[in-house]
Amino acid sequence: MIKLIAIDMDGTLLDSQKKLPQENIDAIQEAVAAGLKIVICTGRSQAGVKPYFDQLGLHEEEYVILNNGCSLHETINWSTLYGQALSDSDMLGLQSYVDDNLEVDMVLTTNGDYYFVGEKASDIAQADADSVFTTLIPIGKEAISTIEEPVYNAMYVGNPEAIDDFQNQHEEAIVKCYTGVRSQNFLYEVLPQHSNKAAGLAELAKRLELNPSQIMTIGDGNNDIEMLDFSGLAVAMDNASDTVKAHADKITLTNDQAGVAYAIREFVLKA
Repeated sequence: MIKLIAIDMDGTLLDSQKKLPQENIDAIQEAVAAGLKIVICTGRSQAGVKPYFDQLGLHEEEYVILNNGCSLHETINWSTLYGQALSDSDMLGLQSYVDDNLEVDMVLTTNGDYYFVGEKASDIAQADADSVFTTLIPIGKEAISTIEEPVYNAMYVGNPEAIDDFQNQHEEAIVKCYTGVRSQNFLYEVLPQHSNKAAGLAELAKRLELNPSQIMTIGDGNNDIEMLDFSGLAVAMDNASDTVKAHADKITLTNDQAGVAYAIREFVLKA
């Protein structure tokens, strides 16, 4: 029996306009009323999640997995229950991959602000920060060690062709020490080694004494694959790629058709 539903945000819970469909809100509230736990599981940081979570109208203790699985939080006061962060030496080493690259920016993400290493961020990096309600702060390389909050993620941001080239040149070296994922066509993300959404979900499952067979996951992106593989019931959005769909047990409607609501009602509440 499914007891927990883990839901990705972009391309899944949210529609193509980054809006939260009322039908998804209603279905999530129906699931909570039926005794299920709802977990937002996203690459976003807290600033990019809380406004949407508040729309869900959930007032009991729930959980969110942020930063592609690097941190786990409860939602009463948004305290951190678990986190894996990059070290100063990690960040300096990762910055070296783009020291001489004028087409790719490195952005460091915390649960508060984003930090751009350089003088002026690209329009793509700024737009990405704006889309998750986050301030993008320029800093010098020497100031990386002064960031007080945990840095969970280093994002390489650029136009898709530049990120293709970056990934082809550097991914083999990066994944020897870190987790790397192409989560968007303009974005290559680097996380602490062994970090992904499945790892964050496994940590939460352990705390709640649940096993994977009691978990349904819903996602659409490459950064959802591990959690789809982890769960007992894996659901891919119809707008997902064929690669992602190959890891799913079921396919729901698209994110513009409230596919999350359909999955909750058809695969859990009516089951």
